[in-house]
Amino acid sequence: MAEDLCSFTKDTFNLKSPKKSPLVLRMLVLVFVMVCGVYICSVCVKQISARTKSEFLNVQVIERPCPVPNIEPWEIPYVHYPKPKTYSRAECACNPVRYFAILSMQRSGSGWFETLLNNHTNISSNGEVFSVKVRRSNASTIVETLDKIYNLDWFSSASKNECTAAVGLKWMLNQGLLQHHEEIAEYFRTRGVSAIFLFRRNQLRRMISVLANSYDRNAKLLNGTHKSHVHSPHEAEILARYKPIINATLLIRDMKQVEDTQTKALEYFKSTRHIIVYYEDILKNHTKLADIQEFLKVPQRDLRSRQVKIHRGPLANYVENWDDVQKALKGTQYESFLHGEYRK
Repeated sequence: MAEDLCSFTKDTFNLKSPKKSPLVLRMLVLVFVMVCGVYICSVCVKQISARTKSEFLNVQVIERPCPVPNIEPWEIPYVHYPKPKTYSRAECACNPVRYFAILSMQRSGSGWFETLLNNHTNISSNGEVFSVKVRRSNASTIVETLDKIYNLDWFSSASKNECTAAVGLKWMLNQGLLQHHEEIAEYFRTRGVSAIFLFRRNQLRRMISVLANSYDRNAKLLNGTHKSHVHSPHEAEILARYKPIINATLLIRDMKQVEDTQTKALEYFKSTRHIIVYYEDILKNHTKLADIQEFLKVPQRDLRSRQVKIHRGPLANYVENWDDVQKALKGTQYESFLHGEYRK
């Protein structure tokens, strides 16, 4: 009995620990190595992908420059490739763009002239941008506004966006242009902006238009709405019924002031590439528009406007005190204005 107990105790406490299977260990090591390998490969692939993408984008910019346009050397400063911040020019990114500004005076036909330009598929003239005073409060705000326009980031009904070949605005001489002429002339020079001076030969017709338009701002003859420009003969007839009274005593002085202002503008911007056109010349001879298109280096097009002229007949029909006006201008250098050309 004692021998059996001793035998039991020996067998009980003398157990050998089981041997671990070498196959299981190998499998564990293999799984661990595979997991590490997958992780390392994924990190490497991400880094290579990011670097390759970056290099690809850089290569695109470097390897696809815009071709050099076939132009005269003097034209180079006036050819631009703007990069708008608000959209992409896409396939038109390499289409050269010319910058221009229409410099004029109120009621000189600039509104009608601008609609003719905007009738061209490749021209965007953005209207009287600086009629808003805050935009012309100082030279800095003027430059900031011009940058936005010429970078094709200014949106208006005239915007052609991607495939614009000439972009500009209409700028009245009394809208900060002469006040900040030094800074603006320098901007035009460094940015390659061309100027289109648009004046009116017959200052008497312009004065009548200014007075009539000023009256309608308050009277609002067209069903309670003020319109500076109209698109129907009926509306033109209604506005033309008003006959302003002209101060004959100050008439010659006022005309000289207009001439002085125009002369001053031409002097201030004489170093700017420019062309001078007159409303009456365009009205009588539409081939003048071909000269403008050549100046802007855009394809020649037949340009049309929907605007209708308001004062179409002899000036005697549109001035209340016509006899006083005649007496004031007879025998002066302005006498020819009494019989100025008009479109029937």
